[in-house]
Amino acid sequence: MPGGIKGEENFVRVLHAVTLHTPTNDFGGPTRVALDLSRGLRDRGVDARLVTLGDGFDGPLPTSVETVPTWMHQARHVLPAFEVSGITSPTLLARARRLVKSADVVHVHLMRDLITLPIALVALACGRPLVLQTHGMIDPTEKRVAQLVDVLGLRRVLRGADAILHLTEMERRDVEAVVEPARLTRTHRLVNGVRLQERRPAAGPGRPPTVLYLARVQARKRPEDFISAMPVVLGKYPDARFVLAGPDTGALADDMLAMARGLGVADSVEYVGALGHAEVLEQLRQADVYVLPSVVEPFAVSVLEAMSVGLPVVVTRTGGLSPDVERAGAGRVVDSRADADNGRLVGEAIVELLDPAVNASASDAARQLIRDEFSIEAVVDTLQGVYEEAIARHGR
Repeated sequence: MPGGIKGEENFVRVLHAVTLHTPTNDFGGPTRVALDLSRGLRDRGVDARLVTLGDGFDGPLPTSVETVPTWMHQARHVLPAFEVSGITSPTLLARARRLVKSADVVHVHLMRDLITLPIALVALACGRPLVLQTHGMIDPTEKRVAQLVDVLGLRRVLRGADAILHLTEMERRDVEAVVEPARLTRTHRLVNGVRLQERRPAAGPGRPPTVLYLARVQARKRPEDFISAMPVVLGKYPDARFVLAGPDTGALADDMLAMARGLGVADSVEYVGALGHAEVLEQLRQADVYVLPSVVEPFAVSVLEAMSVGLPVVVTRTGGLSPDVERAGAGRVVDSRADADNGRLVGEAIVELLDPAVNASASDAARQLIRDEFSIEAVVDTLQGVYEEAIARHGR
């Protein structure tokens, strides 16, 4: 294997474990981050590989994803009521020890599930350097089953990990609250990073403005604010078109289209469903404004990807990236209020960004923000330092 961490002579093999990969990216951020980090490491000669479950594929499961070698096993829905937390693969779990022992660092994108948590426990048992990344998915809970999972293994891996990566200070505090009264001392901030993509073309004359929502269609992301913003925008730009895209994990897409009919704007919106990554980038390049009105959004990769093509964004004040967007002038930040007025606020922000001069300025700022602060290259620099510390703790 060529290469190693930061030029060291010792070759390094990194195993990334994430719960699920599908052709249409139904699991969203954690899988996207695992792939981007793996590709960034491989660009530097590090042998980074992925282990995950696969679902929704026609024919054999792929052995690589976006050039990242992948051990993928068919997801078995053993506990359907728990959705993604209730899927597993006995075959993958049987191979887990061998996969873990072949790695120099095990990087687990952790949640309370039947794949990443067992792999983390195996890494502890095998004495392998263990790095955990929680993506805002680990916090105190009142759910009895989740509390049982904490007792049976989650607290053990959090206390035993060589490093725990967090996006925000709030996420770090939430993770630490799960293990109280113990203190977590080996925590590191690692932001999400993306590659700077081919820039979207400037809007040409005669092309109707396009407003895009591209994320999971679920209650937490408040797609209803996207729909309820439409009358405000159409009042100023009557030919505007709206694209609702992403997997319908909350079974809300039909409700959103019905809401548009009720508002009399159904002819201006289209639901295109779940998309592959190349299709995601194409939709972003065809849009003029990206909207994600989530009430809670720790650090949205979709917002970073929108800005990576120079697409101005509308986000809510409670999002982890919102201070950066506002400071850079890369879009508009609106208050996050779960009431009928929120749609008006989102609509007014969209109208501002559809002004050609404002749009061009925000587009430049968005690309600059990614280049300066959220490039995958800078994130991988930080991650390699974390790996070095973890390996050193084990004397490897």
